[in-house]
Amino acid sequence: MSPFQSRLAPHLPGAPTVAFHNVSVRYDGVVALDNVSFHLSEGEHVAVVGPNGAGKSTLFNVIVGKVRPTRGEVQIYGSGPKGHICIGYVPQRNAIDWRFPVTVRDVVMMGRTSKIGFLRWAGRQDHELVEKALVDVRIDHLADRQIGELSGGQQQRVFLARAMAQEAQLLLLDEPFTGLDAPSQQILLEILEELHGRRITILVATHDLNQAAERFGRIMLLNRQLVADGAPEEVLTADLLRRAYGSHLHVIPGLEGGLVVADTCCDHGDVLEMERV
Repeated sequence: MSPFQSRLAPHLPGAPTVAFHNVSVRYDGVVALDNVSFHLSEGEHVAVVGPNGAGKSTLFNVIVGKVRPTRGEVQIYGSGPKGHICIGYVPQRNAIDWRFPVTVRDVVMMGRTSKIGFLRWAGRQDHELVEKALVDVRIDHLADRQIGELSGGQQQRVFLARAMAQEAQLLLLDEPFTGLDAPSQQILLEILEELHGRRITILVATHDLNQAAERFGRIMLLNRQLVADGAPEEVLTADLLRRAYGSHLHVIPGLEGGLVVADTCCDHGDVLEMERV
């Protein structure tokens, strides 16, 4: 075993993919997450919904080990979040410098770095996995293009391919549908469904309540605290959504129990999303 491999965190048999136990995070005294507890099992397909500033990105950063909890415990496959190369993270598009001069294939190959090790050359298997990932996300014809030349949907698929080349067992996508047109969203959803079939655990942060209800069997409703966690029909109720969205939620009576409108357009220019309850 190489020194690099010896530092990898172990996976304990039978342990949950992710376990949060009373996790809180504070930044300069401001609460980002407050006493959050949940478990994710292998192969679950989960949407995380909530208003802007609810702590969705913080939740993901805790899972990947970039942010340490102020209180509580986090376990990935039974051990701490550091040293896991099984986690694939697709960040928000506005967090990436798309002007960086690198090709699509180069970005996807970056997903192999944790397996290859530093200062070592990619081997035949690495190249094969990269090419397969490019095919799986339907961008193999763009492999030699600069990432800045791609559309928003294609850029998202590049980073999804990077996670697939990494052989990720846990996939985190932070607002992957924001700013994408309907066809691009549909392609991304189809790819996620294929990954779900491979027993990859998928956690997606989204503002779109309709999409969350239609495409995910489990929804976590977050606003610093975990307001609700369960099946869409259990979580997307007027009462729970009021608790999560507060003044950004309006219920119009008389339409099959009410039409819930989650106003999340303030920070990112997103359209209003609606859900009947």
